[in-house]
Amino acid sequence: MAPIDTRRPYKRAAISDQQKRREVALLRQAQQRRDAQQHARTLASSVISLQNQDPEPVLEPQSEPEPEPEAGPEHEPVSKHLSRDLDVVQASKQLRGSAARRWFARQLMLPEWMIDIPPRLDCDWYVFPRPAGKRCFVVSSNGMTVSRLRNGSILHHFPSALPSGARTKDISGPAHSFCILDCIFHEADQTYYVIDMVCWRGYPLHDCSAEFRFFWLNSKLAETGACNPPSLYHKYTFSVVPINNCDQAGLEAAYAGAVPYAKDGLLFYNKHAHYQTGNTPLALVWKDEKCSQYVLDTDSKGQVPSHQHVVLELQDDGKVTTSDDPPVVFGCLDREFIQKSGLRSQTLLRFAIGDGGLKILDGKLEMADLHFVGKSNRARAFADSYSKVLFQYTARHSPLRIEDLVASINSSQDHGSETMDVEMVE
Repeated sequence: MAPIDTRRPYKRAAISDQQKRREVALLRQAQQRRDAQQHARTLASSVISLQNQDPEPVLEPQSEPEPEPEAGPEHEPVSKHLSRDLDVVQASKQLRGSAARRWFARQLMLPEWMIDIPPRLDCDWYVFPRPAGKRCFVVSSNGMTVSRLRNGSILHHFPSALPSGARTKDISGPAHSFCILDCIFHEADQTYYVIDMVCWRGYPLHDCSAEFRFFWLNSKLAETGACNPPSLYHKYTFSVVPINNCDQAGLEAAYAGAVPYAKDGLLFYNKHAHYQTGNTPLALVWKDEKCSQYVLDTDSKGQVPSHQHVVLELQDDGKVTTSDDPPVVFGCLDREFIQKSGLRSQTLLRFAIGDGGLKILDGKLEMADLHFVGKSNRARAFADSYSKVLFQYTARHSPLRIEDLVASINSSQDHGSETMDVEMVE
């Protein structure tokens, strides 16, 4: 693949409110961390106060001492702070059919599509080549491993070398030592490429930064033998993707470097981002024709339609919206048309964007020229996100190119150099 052209002299102007929502997401994370720290301080202060009020020791009847758990995060007992991860394990055991599919469909962290280039891309972000394949959760618990697709349906049920992933007495650990990984299954080499780690040996990582999660992912996964070739108690190989700092060298390595799998664009992760379910602007996906076979969405026949198609969800009041929280309203269907067509609320519908296109004002959608096509594929779990619709629209008219990303990185580095020069002047 040809090297990236770094001569482009300008930065692309922002066309959405994606950066504003990214700042809000980071502020929300910081506030949640402060709330948790304050709760811990209050609890510690209360315990010390109670101890000071009654300094005399209380003699307890002698009894057999209970064995204490080993120290360290990997051996902490399961408690309420793990409830979020326990839900995943319990859901694997208890939920069946459509209930299981609906629940698991809402557990993945879904990157937004890159509409605008984030500032400080070279300092605050990682980049890595996204494997082509099926996005899924992999849960290992109680001697078995299950992978579920983005729509919640089961992909594989198999033994693995992950913690508690097979019924063997090996390094997989005790029954409570479960594991949750965010993966992409690459069909060609039958490999699960791990793009994130949500829980490891019962220790939750969703409230840790991406920087810490990726560090643990690279250091812990190989220890279990999960990256080894398949065997009797390990049906599929697991592998980590090459994660780079998003400077110019890292971007070029992700974009043009060789990897053992087919690429489907690039993934960008903010280093400070926690693992949050649903759509998030702290993780982004970007692609062009050189790093992905599928840049524009195709129809059921695998052909790119002449007009862009979008999938939206029908609401009780007739509005059709995206999967975002809060959802973006693209239009409203007439109640008579809804009744005549036999449509129901919460149904996913397919529309074509006509020649009138989309009208964006101050980063907000003002108008969409929608034409009803029909119901969406029943296998889909969600409507399109707003960022996907806008990325697909700009890809047809004014795409965000790799040269724009390089220009943004160079501009940030030049600005940093200028700042350092000013600070050094006496």
